[in-house]
Amino acid sequence: MRLLPASLTSGPPRLGWLDALRGIAALVVALDHSSNTFMSDFRRELMPQFNTSRYGIMVFFLVSGYIIPASLERHGCVRRFWIVRVFRVYPLWAAVVAMILVLGLCGVADIRDSGAQNAGAVAVAHLTLLQELLGTPSVLLVLWTLSYEMAFYLLVVALFTVRVRQSAAVAVGLAVLAAVSATAGVTLEDSALSDVTGTGPLIAAGSTTMVIAICCASATAHTLRVFGGVLGGALALVLLLNGTVPVWEGLVILAVMFLGTAVHRAEHGRSSWWYAAGTAVVVVACAVWSAHRYGDGDLFTRRGWILAFLLAVLTFGVGLAVRRRQLPRPLTGLGVISYSVYLVHPVLLAVIAGTVARRWRANLALEAAFFAVLLPLCFLTYRYIEAPCHQRGRELGRRLQPP
Repeated sequence: MRLLPASLTSGPPRLGWLDALRGIAALVVALDHSSNTFMSDFRRELMPQFNTSRYGIMVFFLVSGYIIPASLERHGCVRRFWIVRVFRVYPLWAAVVAMILVLGLCGVADIRDSGAQNAGAVAVAHLTLLQELLGTPSVLLVLWTLSYEMAFYLLVVALFTVRVRQSAAVAVGLAVLAAVSATAGVTLEDSALSDVTGTGPLIAAGSTTMVIAICCASATAHTLRVFGGVLGGALALVLLLNGTVPVWEGLVILAVMFLGTAVHRAEHGRSSWWYAAGTAVVVVACAVWSAHRYGDGDLFTRRGWILAFLLAVLTFGVGLAVRRRQLPRPLTGLGVISYSVYLVHPVLLAVIAGTVARRWRANLALEAAFFAVLLPLCFLTYRYIEAPCHQRGRELGRRLQPP
């Protein structure tokens, strides 16, 4: 019996390799988190040598950088871009956040402590998806990456509105800044925003600025579009200094996404492959230098991050090399539900940890059983939450796109 129907696994061949990469990344991240419950000794030995979570996340970021700016430029409409993104990201996000809150109230799962922060401010910060850049801990650990995705969206829209298409130059600039930041020893504690991190005024100011930026960038008047785009881009760069990861890693994350954009441009003849390759060399070199110079933890932990990063870039390169080949349908199908895998697996782990985990002896069989439950569950969330909302977002985007 097939887990995924043909309609879910037979996407366009030109996008099959991206789905395959998403599938691999989602599996690795889920394995990283679940192994902490089911194979803790193995994970403890592996992490210093190979940071599996960072590997999966970097693959996700490369794929996002490749496809998201292209979708904006293909339709040429900021309003449509934001509508499609909202319907793509928020429905499952809202379902997962609501579920973990309900489970927490029922005492079945633990909710991350937000400290002394006001519940309303925490909710507003999460609604922007910028909570990790506004100093608010995510209710689910994996949600921190969505903050950097949102920062990337804001920067992409900013560059689009001012008609800057030099994604390779942006990637190089961000990577060099990351290396400078690491060399100078800039950390989260040194942030200019550290005194107001997680406070109501910062959250209110950041959220209001984001709403204004998106509304103005979606307007029909050219001046308003440029103002909104630049405002959103500036907000993303400022809040990047306040992220939960070190400044250098936040800059590397954005550089990696713009590297994906540079590869897309080279593939479609808008720049040369030599230009994209040179960009990749600079980004990789700066990332490795930054991690080695100012990585968290001891030398082995830094090596684990570096190895994960290099393998993520290599994985993306292999996927690019086989992009015209027919890939296994189970792998591309897994990529289609990868967002569900990414968001649903921590909820399932929270339920297990809060109920029956203490009665089990961790082993590989339980790890396999976890995925046997997770994947069908993610198929259901994709079919009944993601897919209908995707369709609705595309329809609404076409209807509200200005002439």
